[in-house]
Amino acid sequence: MTANSTITRFAPSPTGRLHIGNARTALFNGLLARRTGGEMILRLEDTDRERSRADFEQGIFEELRWLGLDWRQGPDTGGPHAPYRQSERQVIYDEYYRQLEDANLAYPCFCSQESLKLARKTLLAAGKPPRYAGTCANLSRDEVESRFAAGKKATLRFRVPSNETVSFDDIVRGEQRFATGDIGDFVIRRTDGTPSFFFSNAVDDALMGVTHALRGEDHLANTPRQILLSRALNLPSPRYGHFPLVLDSDGGPLSKRLGSLGLADLRDHGYLPLALANYLARLGHGYAEEKFRSLEELAADFDVNRFGRAPAKYDPGQLRHWQKEAMLRLTDDDFEAWLLVHAGPLFTALDADARRAFTLAVRDNVALPVDAERMAERLLGNDIGNDADVIAVIAEAGGSFFRDAAALLDDAETFSEFSKAVGGKTGQKGKALFMPLRAAFSGETHGPEMARLWQLLGKEKIRARLAHAAEIADKS
Repeated sequence: MTANSTITRFAPSPTGRLHIGNARTALFNGLLARRTGGEMILRLEDTDRERSRADFEQGIFEELRWLGLDWRQGPDTGGPHAPYRQSERQVIYDEYYRQLEDANLAYPCFCSQESLKLARKTLLAAGKPPRYAGTCANLSRDEVESRFAAGKKATLRFRVPSNETVSFDDIVRGEQRFATGDIGDFVIRRTDGTPSFFFSNAVDDALMGVTHALRGEDHLANTPRQILLSRALNLPSPRYGHFPLVLDSDGGPLSKRLGSLGLADLRDHGYLPLALANYLARLGHGYAEEKFRSLEELAADFDVNRFGRAPAKYDPGQLRHWQKEAMLRLTDDDFEAWLLVHAGPLFTALDADARRAFTLAVRDNVALPVDAERMAERLLGNDIGNDADVIAVIAEAGGSFFRDAAALLDDAETFSEFSKAVGGKTGQKGKALFMPLRAAFSGETHGPEMARLWQLLGKEKIRARLAHAAEIADKS
């Protein structure tokens, strides 16, 4: 790592499984770090004691590594700035709380949630920013001690300077300016002693040497608060970049509750990690060439100047496109191993030679498990199915076409010889010759190369399928 290396961080909360919005944030930070020979730190925001869970934490480690991301600093690896779980950094936070209180830059707030909600509602109704009114900002030491002695609990609020402007150069959105008068004094420590998001992130980013923080635009309003805290504590701030959010296919925000968009679900449904990486790297960010890339290539051409401004929408069709590209790049052995997991019992029951024949036949036509299962049913099952377009092709060819074809099987050694003989016998050529044969062989109108199907099925199975096609044609 060089002196100019970028240090980024991904700081998820272990309160659920990672969805593709989380994964995109992690990927962007990982790519930015890789491009400069830097590194990404993994930090867990686990101060929500009720919702944080060990299994979610383990899932974060597994899913990020499956995606191809790595880190040399994190809860599971340690590092020079350990600990990397915020729940284990309370002693550090307490020291900085004392600094702020000693400088009269923070004060206890005894306001109830009910009174705060009412004040917020009143301000919003008046068209004003919902900022804290400063009710507890000027309590005397005696008043504070009296309330604590009475058993009242308090948050700790940061005293925001008045009539100032916080500005910063967002590496995605350009210059941003916020009036402190619109922010109001904000909570930096909850009543249970745990830190707020603003506080722990500002402190941890500084102490861990984070130079760049890429995150969703929903965090944009948090940034001036974190900058104010860093200045008050004489700590450095990273350069921030806020990119547009990802919306689901219906135009709503992504959520951890949408299991269909979870990394674990995508992995279990057969998606390859590099397919997902190629998709996510283009979700709100562009590349000069729309070609399939390795992680190293994605990083080399990653450019924060290529972020869009409009929200990106999750598109299953585009994800499938990159999945197909990734599948085509698998070796035959790796593709066969994938089929063993996803193609179903008809495939796993085959012997080694038959499995390899099926693998070679279908590899250009399979992107997802549903494709593999369909191919297995059509090619390894006992009939050709009943798809309307297939039945129409068979009916148009007529029963005599298939009976003539069956009669020529024994004299042909290859599909090329067989199709030439069938064409000569029936007078058909082109689509009128090959489409009915494909429909009879595979129960599909498009699919694997016919020569591969010839090798996979064998003459006896082809003979049975031609006879079945003739029966269908005669009844149509």
